[in-house]
Amino acid sequence: MNTLIRLLNALLFAALGAAECSHTDEVNEIFAPLPATSQGLPITSPGYAVQGFGDGAYMVTDGSYQALFLVSNKGVILIDVPPTIGKNIHHAIGNVTDQPITHLVYSHSHADHIGSAFIAAGKDVEIIAHADTKLLLSQVPDPRRPLPTRTFKEKYTLCVGNQTLELSYKGENHARGNIFAYAPKQKLLMLVDVIFPGWVPFAALAVSTNIPGWIKAHDDVLTYDFDYFVGGHLGRSGNRTDVLIQREYIQDMYNNCNETITLTATNDPVIGAMAVLGTVGANNPGNSWAQFKVYLNIAAEHCANKTNAKWTGRLGGADVFGFENAYTMVEHLRLDYNVLGPFRNE
Repeated sequence: MNTLIRLLNALLFAALGAAECSHTDEVNEIFAPLPATSQGLPITSPGYAVQGFGDGAYMVTDGSYQALFLVSNKGVILIDVPPTIGKNIHHAIGNVTDQPITHLVYSHSHADHIGSAFIAAGKDVEIIAHADTKLLLSQVPDPRRPLPTRTFKEKYTLCVGNQTLELSYKGENHARGNIFAYAPKQKLLMLVDVIFPGWVPFAALAVSTNIPGWIKAHDDVLTYDFDYFVGGHLGRSGNRTDVLIQREYIQDMYNNCNETITLTATNDPVIGAMAVLGTVGANNPGNSWAQFKVYLNIAAEHCANKTNAKWTGRLGGADVFGFENAYTMVEHLRLDYNVLGPFRNE
């Protein structure tokens, strides 16, 4: 039984006043060994590692999150301050240059990437973000995420001394306002929460708000001329090959889930859903949610198993978030792509 179903059952039993369920199975669960390609930079005793890309460009990572900074002869451009890195961002920059932070760029509004922005946002620091990021931040005022002082809608070129950073918004993907940041001199591209070099995406396709836009962003990334890619998560940077590999993974999951939904509308002996839905309906009269829950779990489990058979051992975490990613893909195939399976009467 997968982790999500166990969690749902635990919540159900708790709501019914049943005895608390044991989480021993989850705690003791062992996942597939990680492939060598998922290994990131070794994290040293200060709790972070730094990778240089040349010409004053550096990535900081604590193994889970990433920030990027460019050192110019007139100050430092910093992109994101994840809370897990926090004040270590000053140590990382200070070990490279005496130049102050003059510009802080928000990749997007989410607190796990800019939740410690206040650490770098001094009174002389210009904060740059997409206009939608400022709007979203203004809806949930947070002193740890100061509002941007400069916004843009489509493109903005930031020039600080001898460094140039091209910011671009190509529409909603992982979230509204999530931008592409490109350093042309270094051929370095940063786009957060879309590509996870060496790994499958975080749960629910990176908890993205626009799955069609998120899928399209893979192609948008490939329009850039880049040698280095920073995705905002985990311990390693990426390259063009990593983007192509994840795009293949997403296409496989899309195809497998599409095929699965189609089969659920048949009498397929493995995942034909018609008999199952009838049984669930009979056992839970009038409870449409019960039917949908079982149906979505069956479809997602089948799609995840088929996808994981190819990708476990090739990308880190394929078996960890396979079900959650497949569940999200199934839902968005139904809602965004009109692939409805048995829920169509024509």
